Amino acid sequence: MAKTKKDTSNKLHITVIEGDGIGHEVVPEGIRVLEAVGRKFDIAFKWDSHDWNCERFKKKGAMMPADGLDRIRDSDAIYLGAVGFPGVPDHVSLWGLLIPIRRGFQQYINLRPVRLFEGVKSPLADRKPGDIDYWIVRENNEGEYSSIGGRMFEGTDQEAAIQQAVFSKKGCERVMRYAFELAMKRKRREVTSATKSNGISISMPYWDERFADVSKEYPKVKTNQFHIDILTAHLVRNPDWFDVIVGSNLFGDILSDLGPATTGTIAIAPGGNINPERDFPSMFEPVHGSAPDIAGKGISNPIGQIWSGAMMLDHLGHHDAAQAIEKAIETLFAETKTRSRDMGGKANCREMADAVIDIIKSQ
Repeated sequence: MAKTKKDTSNKLHITVIEGDGIGHEVVPEGIRVLEAVGRKFDIAFKWDSHDWNCERFKKKGAMMPADGLDRIRDSDAIYLGAVGFPGVPDHVSLWGLLIPIRRGFQQYINLRPVRLFEGVKSPLADRKPGDIDYWIVRENNEGEYSSIGGRMFEGTDQEAAIQQAVFSKKGCERVMRYAFELAMKRKRREVTSATKSNGISISMPYWDERFADVSKEYPKVKTNQFHIDILTAHLVRNPDWFDVIVGSNLFGDILSDLGPATTGTIAIAPGGNINPERDFPSMFEPVHGSAPDIAGKGISNPIGQIWSGAMMLDHLGHHDAAQAIEKAIETLFAETKTRSRDMGGKANCREMADAVIDIIKSQ
């Protein structure tokens, strides 16, 4: 199929992929919030939905069509719910949809904020808002998540699986520069590198060298470096130490699940897969995954999806609208008792979104 034509109207052309599980519940609520803030800030949307998911894989043998990337290439952004469902191996669903989009569109930055809101109780003792407020910048296109390798001597007692990690100079330095540029916009101006150069003797020392070189370009930014094992401990024991953390694909993935878990619930955590140059559309999704155990019950927490929508608007230059959504989330937690079940409340998915919309209207 030929490439879609660029929408020449003033509408934001957003590709919508609900995906699997609770994606079918949280994405519609996220869209309702975006429409509400759009009415307030004179932003119009053109939603282009695609049923690319595990159900499609079961029916057609592929998560998305062969020309899927060409179909959505001219979007302004991609709004994704979740990927993965029982019956389809995780590596099949991920490599059939999410990773091709991330790599095909050079979304080499995975950006995830970690923040404890007022009115939300952290599972960490005595932590209060302000103690947990940092960003994780994850390399999103290479590193440990490569497709280079294979299996040898299958079916014998010598069977072995080999997979190679890829750390390029360009790949390392561009994600590190993004982290430093982000730190320059924050009060603390501090970047922490996640490494494991004491045990991974080739790629991690190379990562450390690249970090040292890039840091010289930013003399006003303080730097720290921790091995990944002790860094995970510090995120639990001393989360107030951190401002911006930069890590490889694997380390960033692990940290950006651990971090939000310390803020009360991973369900509120947003994420962006960013092509900083905007040569291709970036993709925005919550961290929580498809949660098949609660899918279809209408009780999922849509805040991660809603906050991801705010990140999308901010990336597209609609900063005031993005801030209005974030402010509404702050107000929801600080000034109301509306909580989803994962947060100890009784509100369902739609009621949570309704509460956010009501606050946006009243701002």
